[in-house]
Amino acid sequence: MAKRGKKYVEAAKLIDREAAYAPAQAIEIVKKTATAKFDESIEMAVRLGVDPRKQDQAVRGVVVLPHGTGKSQKVLVFAKGEKVKEAEAAGADYVGDADMINKIQQGWFDFDVCVATPDMMAEVGKLGRILGGKGLMPNPKAGTVTFDVAKAVQEIKAGKIEYRLDKAGQIHAPIGKASFDADKLVDNLNALIEALNRAKPAAAKGIYLKNVSVSSTMGPGVRVDASELR
Repeated sequence: MAKRGKKYVEAAKLIDREAAYAPAQAIEIVKKTATAKFDESIEMAVRLGVDPRKQDQAVRGVVVLPHGTGKSQKVLVFAKGEKVKEAEAAGADYVGDADMINKIQQGWFDFDVCVATPDMMAEVGKLGRILGGKGLMPNPKAGTVTFDVAKAVQEIKAGKIEYRLDKAGQIHAPIGKASFDADKLVDNLNALIEALNRAKPAAAKGIYLKNVSVSSTMGPGVRVDASELR
């Protein structure tokens, strides 16, 4: 722990805590602070000018990052009939109905994202407490309850992520890995910001993007100049 603390302190010296950096500059700094022996994830945190307690100011949606997240997502599809073949052809890692529901009830969780056809939701609903607690429940707003399972699987594999406002009024989402070229991380950052701007609630007043920062898994946060984000 002490060793990690020392690296963190050294990384923090690269950052002016009072400054807000242009997106490209912030990304360059974050890449320099990612000194762990593994390929650290790069995450963006955005504090929005909304009231998370009010339903009409909820911010939630999905976006396909142009360069993906750098993480291979294992996709489970709940489907039956012809939709099973479609899901398998699209690259789903696991496809099934009652058999998969039974496996999850027994404690199996070797997947990252769940997709379900609408006619499966009555059965999948039985897993509400189990999947919901892990943020894995299929949801129409996230595009994971659909008859177009092929498109859903392909988009997830291509780098689709879900973003959701937390109780503190913040959005946390991955935008890639430290090994990514800086321009690809900037592209992903901009794609997420554009999605957040499109999702701005009509009831939101004042400054919407109040604070934006990027960080690596083990490194300190670097503030981004929100006025330079499109």
